[in-house]
Amino acid sequence: MKEDRFLEESEDYVNYPRLWNFVSGQFQCGLGSVHGPSHWRRVEENGLYLAKKSGANLTVVRLFAVFHDSRRENDYTDPQHGLRGAELAYQCRGDLFDIRDEDFEKLYFACEHHTHERFNEDPTIGTCWDADRLDLPRVGISPSEEYMSTEFGKEIARSGGFS
Repeated sequence: MKEDRFLEESEDYVNYPRLWNFVSGQFQCGLGSVHGPSHWRRVEENGLYLAKKSGANLTVVRLFAVFHDSRRENDYTDPQHGLRGAELAYQCRGDLFDIRDEDFEKLYFACEHHTHERFNEDPTIGTCWDADRLDLPRVGISPSEEYMSTEFGKEIARSGGFS
């Protein structure tokens, strides 16, 4: 439906309410998890803020926020959770959202590699990763500019994060 479109001038389609309900409903760690929906919302907010300067694709940033930790099996060690989150995005594509192939490839890569790779020069992937890492204070870790991909992310980390 046209009213569900996020960016009418593009070919992107996302039904955000249905997407968030579906992904939250299948999340195994519980809604109060440090990797759960409240974290996803902060990652989304961080990403939209960073994208003002990075030029990242807003749709990919918002989709990354909901999918990147969505398939965690626990809040501790779970090295394959990013890949599983990327696969969930693949399964939802065409129903709950649709984006161009090149943008989906960035989303998939960003989800799959967000915990294993240090940084990325692509503005969209880098913004996704920085948005997630800038929420590390929730688990007692201060974000480090060494692990930020965007200049704005580095600046925020240098200043001690979001106040």
